[in-house]
Amino acid sequence: MELVKHVIQLAIALGFVFSLSEGGAGKTRDGVADFPFRNVSLSWNERVADIVNRLTLEEMQGEMAHGFPTPPISRLGIAPYQFATECLRGDVGNNGTAFPQALGLAAAFSPDLIYRVAEATGVEVRARQNDFVKQGDYSFHHGASCFSPVINIMRDPRWGRNQETYGEDPYMSGIYAANFIRGLQGNDTRYVRASGGCKHFDVHGGPDNIPVQRSSFNAEVSEFDWRMTFLPAFKRCVEAGTYNLMCSYNRINGVPSCANKELLTDILRNEWNFTGYVISDGGAVENIITKHHYFNNSVDTVAACLNAGCSIELDPRATSPVFLSLVDAVKQGKVTEARVREMITPMFYTRMRLGEFDPPEMNPYSRLSTADVETDDHKALAVEAAIKSFVLLKNDGTLPLQLPMNESHFQSIGVVGPMANTTREIMGDYSPRPPTKEIVTPLEGLSQLAYGVQYAAGCDDTHCMKYNRTAVIGALKYNQVNFVVLGTGQSVESEANDRPDLELPGQQKQLLMDVLDNSPQDVPIVLLLLNAGPLNISFADQDPRVSAIIECFFPAQAAGTALARVLATGFTVATSPAGRLPFTWPLLASVIPPMVNYSMEGRTYRYTDPSSAPPLYPFGYGLSYTKFHYTATITADTIKAGEPLKGEVTVANTGQTGMPADEVIQVYIRWMDDTLPAPRLQLAWFDRVTVPPGNEGVVIPFTVEARTMALWINGGWNITPGLMEVYVGGQQPFQKRTAPSNVVTMQFRITGSKYLGRY
Repeated sequence: MELVKHVIQLAIALGFVFSLSEGGAGKTRDGVADFPFRNVSLSWNERVADIVNRLTLEEMQGEMAHGFPTPPISRLGIAPYQFATECLRGDVGNNGTAFPQALGLAAAFSPDLIYRVAEATGVEVRARQNDFVKQGDYSFHHGASCFSPVINIMRDPRWGRNQETYGEDPYMSGIYAANFIRGLQGNDTRYVRASGGCKHFDVHGGPDNIPVQRSSFNAEVSEFDWRMTFLPAFKRCVEAGTYNLMCSYNRINGVPSCANKELLTDILRNEWNFTGYVISDGGAVENIITKHHYFNNSVDTVAACLNAGCSIELDPRATSPVFLSLVDAVKQGKVTEARVREMITPMFYTRMRLGEFDPPEMNPYSRLSTADVETDDHKALAVEAAIKSFVLLKNDGTLPLQLPMNESHFQSIGVVGPMANTTREIMGDYSPRPPTKEIVTPLEGLSQLAYGVQYAAGCDDTHCMKYNRTAVIGALKYNQVNFVVLGTGQSVESEANDRPDLELPGQQKQLLMDVLDNSPQDVPIVLLLLNAGPLNISFADQDPRVSAIIECFFPAQAAGTALARVLATGFTVATSPAGRLPFTWPLLASVIPPMVNYSMEGRTYRYTDPSSAPPLYPFGYGLSYTKFHYTATITADTIKAGEPLKGEVTVANTGQTGMPADEVIQVYIRWMDDTLPAPRLQLAWFDRVTVPPGNEGVVIPFTVEARTMALWINGGWNITPGLMEVYVGGQQPFQKRTAPSNVVTMQFRITGSKYLGRY
């Protein structure tokens, strides 16, 4: 209490006057009426209630129909507010540090890394917002309330938005979501740095435009798949304290997401106790009428959305938003005014916690400025993140490259391919805009390895419809190494841009074949891929002329710098790649179910039989420059249902490189009772650790949560008795493709049963 008094005294000294009466209003020095909602001695709920109870129905309509920005409420001294900001891996659309696209960050398998990237993102978003507010600029993407992270499941490799996700596993996506939210929002006990918002809620993961449009798509999903696959990551996001969720474009079993009471109230609020706000995806509310034809008028639509649990309509393109019929819906008795006030409350609670109605001097985040954007620390983190995102898919021993004896550089290297020197396509979709001087393309990074570089893009763009074979072949002569840099970029896969197949775009395959046919036999060929969804490269994986393959995803501004540090020794201290695939890379496109089929059978490692559909590269796969050896124990071979399983793993770096290296520890569980409706395998714990060379290794404790052992049975989460297996190692067990490290297999038994409820 003494602290509160001190804060009030400080505020008064700085020229602020707070009314402590219930409804009294004094005058601040700038002439704006003072109300209890500006009284920092009151609780958050009291202050928010004061704001909401002062709003007219027409004012609430304006706030909920126009979130980009909201209109000012001059009589209360309330400024506009921008609810539409993207913060996927940096301050999207604004000048700032561009970290690798989300799928690459997932490949790092590092909860710590995603936390630190989100932390840096929150700093830059808030710093920019502070500056924009000072300028009176409340434009799109200039706020501090984020539409991030994207935690939809990567269920189909052709979906254009796979790059925005954390891969195909709901447990991993949930762990990443929770760490992103905590990193973004900050750890101040009073204020939020930037508010998070997980999307797209729910049963959303393609199609966007192939074979049908997302704006009218109906996702038909079983209750089992909904609960086991599509909801768990969002539950962890809510538990982490997210301030908002975004409802998706699609219908779920016939009901549009943004008007879906089962989703937005029964599950989200009643089962999960979510107290934040739900905002629609851009145009999703309007689509309920124009695309889904679920209602034929705006009054019924706004009433259904509010009654279901959606607070804000987002549609920057609409001249007459659907939510502008809110007042009419109340007058017609289709939604109550009390419900409107209930739905607008979390919007103002968020603004309150961001510090909008407190003296700036009280809020540590108000001191952030453009000096905190693109700092040396953030640029270094962008390099670290890009390095950690790379997945070594193939290596015949060529990597790390050894420079010629007594030489500091190669004499000449060849670099060919349409992804080698593009500053746009390496960024991926939804990227910040870093200064041009901070963007290092693969070509620029690789050029650091050699005195001379022969370069040919070979294609006009990543679609590669026009191919210059002569230029490519001409760049291959007299080199000591040839690099082929292929991929997709946002031109080929992005939002509203699905891929029709898994083939390399246009004539990119022909480009690679020409490199194989025209490079001298003693010249290593290194294939670098910059893409999100997997590509058909089985021919390159099997061809001995391809010495190494690295999946780089979309590394953003540090692409070239990171590549140089991973590829060669002598020039720099090589960093061993340790990224692991966050998705299953199919061998054949023919095994992929139709995009519109939302059954999980035959999708992801959890529900695919590897003996009938072996992947090219399995989930969790990735090579290293060194080798690791595992030993592991669990503390008990019998646990009671509802108890966690605790264990300990020792990882030793037993390779001959003599260098420390990162390793991704992966713990999986399997239900031995084949009669249970269980996944074939389930990731249950993971982390990325640095292991020094030597046989002693590092000792890491792990815990498999009880909830990870639960299955959705008979309308609730149940832990059943029986035998379980646990696998601890550096890669996915029981796949033909393995990394050079062992897997420790143990068994434990669950006794009794436990019902965990509906959630």
